[in-house]
Amino acid sequence: MRRLGRGTAEGHGERGAISVLVAILMVVLLGFGALAVDTGVLYAERTQLRNGADAAALAVAQKCAKDVNDPDCSSTSTLAAGLANSNAGDGLSNVKSLSLDKTARTVTVTAGAQEAGKQANNVSLFFARVFGLNSTEVTAPSTVQWGSPVAGTTAFPLTFSICQVRGHVDGTLQLLQGHGSGANPSCNYGPSGAAVEGGFGWLPNDPGICGGLINLAVSEGGSDPGNSAPAACDATLQRWAADITAGRDVVVLLPVFNKVSGTGAGATYGLISFAAFKVAGWSFSGNNSLPDSFHNKSPDVSSSVACDGNCRGIIGSFIQYVSLANGFTLGPVDANGATIVKLTQ
Repeated sequence: MRRLGRGTAEGHGERGAISVLVAILMVVLLGFGALAVDTGVLYAERTQLRNGADAAALAVAQKCAKDVNDPDCSSTSTLAAGLANSNAGDGLSNVKSLSLDKTARTVTVTAGAQEAGKQANNVSLFFARVFGLNSTEVTAPSTVQWGSPVAGTTAFPLTFSICQVRGHVDGTLQLLQGHGSGANPSCNYGPSGAAVEGGFGWLPNDPGICGGLINLAVSEGGSDPGNSAPAACDATLQRWAADITAGRDVVVLLPVFNKVSGTGAGATYGLISFAAFKVAGWSFSGNNSLPDSFHNKSPDVSSSVACDGNCRGIIGSFIQYVSLANGFTLGPVDANGATIVKLTQ
């Protein structure tokens, strides 16, 4: 009698097992593929919504920073809806909610997907339908705060009197003198037009940088009585000159004081706000070349604001300014100062 070999019998028995294993693995692989595709769709949709929410919240906050009575500084702002739509790939998003707190100076915009003929904020899923999931809600919130800076690192260690900014936040070119005959006649706090005796409006800068940390809520003593700008500011002044020459605006937040005490290095400035100043030129020593001086006399500037000879000062204009800047602690809006809007969520 002929007997079958063991390998022949077992081989016929294993053929079906391979098919079952392949079928199981195909289901798993298709499931992961479906998850990857639908996850990508949701991620792309959320990215568009987040861009729209950020743009809407920042725009509303900027309106509120300039005027809390602006029609777009409201929970029914049409500006927010327009920006949410503009940042959607299909131009169809909606502002699910707009929460405005004028006391805390915050605005939160939540954007959601909007598909024609479907429930707002729902995004259709393709492969997940085999698991009974036809759509899912996608939203993206964004919170922005606005206010005037009260603490942060000043870009340049120079301060000036509040009486020099009041009534001049209109772009008019002017000269802020720290020293010189007849300097700032209505703002003299010391002899020869200086803010304080032996002082030129300079604040001590932190080691190695041009500027330093300023907190308007803290009384910090000390000033730099030097005639010239700190050496650490040479690179900053060179950069300003290059930007102005190239036609780019140089706008800095300069601290403002309303009182002074002491003399020389022992003087204390009572800082109350930051004001936005568009720089046009300067003269910080008797040397009429960079970085000590730049565009400080005609024909670069009008003779009415020229700063030459024993004049020490900065030329430019105060402007109404809203900055999308970080790095500052914010407080209530100061009518004479700059304002900042920043994303917090």
